Amino acid sequence: MPAQDYDHPRSSTSTIYHDNLDIDPFQEKHTAFRDDPTIEQGINAYPDDDDGEGYTVESSRTRPRSKSRKILAILVAIIAFAGTIGVLAASGYSVPSFSSKGGTRHITMDHVFNGTFNAYSKQVDWVKEAEDGTFSHINKEGNIVLNTVRNMTTDTLLVNASLVLDLEGNQLRWTGWALSADMQYVLFKTDHLKQWRHSSFGNYWIHRRQDSVTFPVIPPKNPPTIAKCTWSPVGHALAFVSKNDVYIISEDNLSSVSSSSSSSSSSSSSSSSSSSSSSSSSSSSSSSSPPHVRVTTDGSHTIFNGVPDWVYEEEVLESDTALWWSPDGKRIAFLRSDESKVHDFKLQYYNPSDDAFKVHQYQTELDMKYPKPGTPNPTVTVHTFSLSSLSSSSSSASTTTQRLTWPGEFPLPDRIITEIGWVADDALLVKEIDRAAKDGNVVLFQFGDQRGTEVEGEIVRRLGKDGEEGDDGWIDHGQNVIPVKGLVQGYLDIVPNQGYNHIALFTPLNASKPRWITAGEWEVTEISGFDTEKGLVYFTAATPSIDRHIYSIPLPTSASNDDEADQDASMSSMTALTDTTSPGYFEASFSPKAGYYVLGYRGPEVPWQRLIEAGSGDDRADVLLEGNTELNKTISEFLKPLVTRTTIENDGYELNMLEILPPNLDITGRKKYPVLIRVYGGPGSQMVSNRFERDWHSYLAASQRYIIIMLDGRGTGFRGRNLRNPVRDDLGHWEVQDQVAAAREMAKRVYVDRSRIGIWGWSYGGYMTCKAIEADSGIFTLGMAVAPVTDWRYYDSIYTERYMSTPSANKDGYATSAVNNVTSFSGDKVDFIWAHGSGDDNVHYMNSAALLDKLTQEQVRGWRFRMFTDSNHSMDKRMAYREVYEWMNDFLEEKWGKGGTVHH
Repeated sequence: MPAQDYDHPRSSTSTIYHDNLDIDPFQEKHTAFRDDPTIEQGINAYPDDDDGEGYTVESSRTRPRSKSRKILAILVAIIAFAGTIGVLAASGYSVPSFSSKGGTRHITMDHVFNGTFNAYSKQVDWVKEAEDGTFSHINKEGNIVLNTVRNMTTDTLLVNASLVLDLEGNQLRWTGWALSADMQYVLFKTDHLKQWRHSSFGNYWIHRRQDSVTFPVIPPKNPPTIAKCTWSPVGHALAFVSKNDVYIISEDNLSSVSSSSSSSSSSSSSSSSSSSSSSSSSSSSSSSSPPHVRVTTDGSHTIFNGVPDWVYEEEVLESDTALWWSPDGKRIAFLRSDESKVHDFKLQYYNPSDDAFKVHQYQTELDMKYPKPGTPNPTVTVHTFSLSSLSSSSSSASTTTQRLTWPGEFPLPDRIITEIGWVADDALLVKEIDRAAKDGNVVLFQFGDQRGTEVEGEIVRRLGKDGEEGDDGWIDHGQNVIPVKGLVQGYLDIVPNQGYNHIALFTPLNASKPRWITAGEWEVTEISGFDTEKGLVYFTAATPSIDRHIYSIPLPTSASNDDEADQDASMSSMTALTDTTSPGYFEASFSPKAGYYVLGYRGPEVPWQRLIEAGSGDDRADVLLEGNTELNKTISEFLKPLVTRTTIENDGYELNMLEILPPNLDITGRKKYPVLIRVYGGPGSQMVSNRFERDWHSYLAASQRYIIIMLDGRGTGFRGRNLRNPVRDDLGHWEVQDQVAAAREMAKRVYVDRSRIGIWGWSYGGYMTCKAIEADSGIFTLGMAVAPVTDWRYYDSIYTERYMSTPSANKDGYATSAVNNVTSFSGDKVDFIWAHGSGDDNVHYMNSAALLDKLTQEQVRGWRFRMFTDSNHSMDKRMAYREVYEWMNDFLEEKWGKGGTVHH
């Protein structure tokens, strides 16, 4: 989707890559336990920016508990360099006291961009292969160290990991690592080469701990070809994807690499993995690399096995992987995408270097497959491979790969696979929807002894108007399925419950009706952790919608869906792990078995972070990892805007609104203030929340004395489907009406200058800005748009058709949603500027080129446009990002000057 100017990273198994496309200088910063945070072993902790007011941390007067003191002794050695560590004793977590008093210093643009107001957090990498509550870091000596919270032990996993050597004795400059499930091997990634938002390539190396031998997965390439490399959840089998084909290295083959064979030079072998025989059960491209099995043979620039193509990476899986190990490590499931019929889009690049003064006489082109509304999508199929076939030398990979089919599946050109998840060792769940996201199926595959090249599943759940959604809106998708074992067998999912997203238990595996774990007029945003032993589900919920709180709830003890008493008892036992009596925006990173969690407070006050042991014992761990003491002190020195959160009503809808007001606002009407609306507004998004934020808008409010408004209108998220659904097939209409209503509401205030009311946004927010100006409502006198969509026929098919259907089915909707009434952009009506990066692979420059053409043809003048050469959607080339804000800042200064001027 068109991204907001902040991203929400996701986690996956084995290794995790954080390649954010939209980078925000105002994001919360990590202090990592490991040298390079771009790959992590476990779950990350909170890279984002927030809204709110600051406080000052005061030292704790409470005596630490004994366990916490021991944990603290371990942690001090790890993170003392990053700030003050405190431990507080309480039945829950403890919160530092604060002072909201501001100072007298003025915020400048340098303060905004140089990190003055950055909130820091620690990156805690849970190690799922070790005892629960174990996390990793790299110490000053370069050792990879594992720390266990329960017994306060420290174990050196790898001595001097910074000096891991290749076969020729050269140091590996690795950027990430992952531990095998049996802890016998460490996987290292080198030569990281970024591709799209989540995806990258690298060379991978296996280090055997027993004898400290290191060897490549396949001989290293330049440029690297491996797009994904992941350990089995059991033992030390390895799956990897190279040149869009899937390969497996079995445990036996990995163990067969001897010290003597590894002594040969890796560079002496020039054969690649793709040249190995596709039909042999085991082959190796080099004596220094372990033998591997080539599972697929048709990988190409249009056939993707085990990794997503661009549109699936961006809009469906939101990840770099399309390969999933079964829990017992005996099978893999993978997605095969064929985009041979997807149309090409050519991206132009004028200067591949970081130096604008370097001369490149000819531009370069990047061909990418980019499906647009009404054009062919990639066709996708689901396949599995059983590792049991590797024990038979007569069996080939091609005959043991099975394609999954089911009666009533949607035609390949018209279906989207939205989720694939193992719900048991031999049971797989697949979700499909049609390309308009109106109808869908959930299909269960139970393998057992099924043989042959195809496995047939059964549809167990229906999605859409005649299914679980039960309305005319779109089918949301995510990666939410969690398998359940123990007294109750089944899986958890997030499903609409009377219009609100809630946790449902499906038991047994083929159950068609949910057993509700949560219910109410509020929404679950994430299943955060699951304690199988205790039967406890941990989740994050928007209660209220602008907050995020962490809860636990027990699973029903009965497997019967008819036991209402048991179900009611479960719901009544819902327990808050965070303080729900005051505003708060929390995130939690649970250890693999949910015995421990890192609790991140994100606002509205200055963020802090704690490591907490789950449960209610008096001796449980509770360690303050980060209090952002220096940030508290810094904020107290500056003029402080007043942040308020309220609601307004429009057309019978109650809408969340946030105001950032200048310090010492004069409400008498003697002084007048400009109003700038910051908008995003995309379906399911949220701008108004209780997150902490100190950014450009804080500068505008505190130093320029502007009033900043954010409004979440119709179509936005976390308040139920009734608020989201009205924009279906009609993007750019109701959302804009709500922004206009907010502007008119502000214009009624005596201290607002009606001649200075503007709107600005990036991506979908840029689209909203253009549509607001196009509406010619008479309320907006200024607009600024960055990287806007101007016609949904130019954007990608999967995102667009989810909300707009296909152009053939919704011809009028596409026509009215485009920016066409360009006379409204005339300089005698509005002051308007916009910008776009010529290398934007997400919202193509074509959108702005089309708007430029319309303005030229209609002879509309008085606007300004700026192209940022080669920049992508985040304006990341050659100092472009800050320049965008400086340019907009200068424009505001020119057209509006400062606010708070005396009205004559």
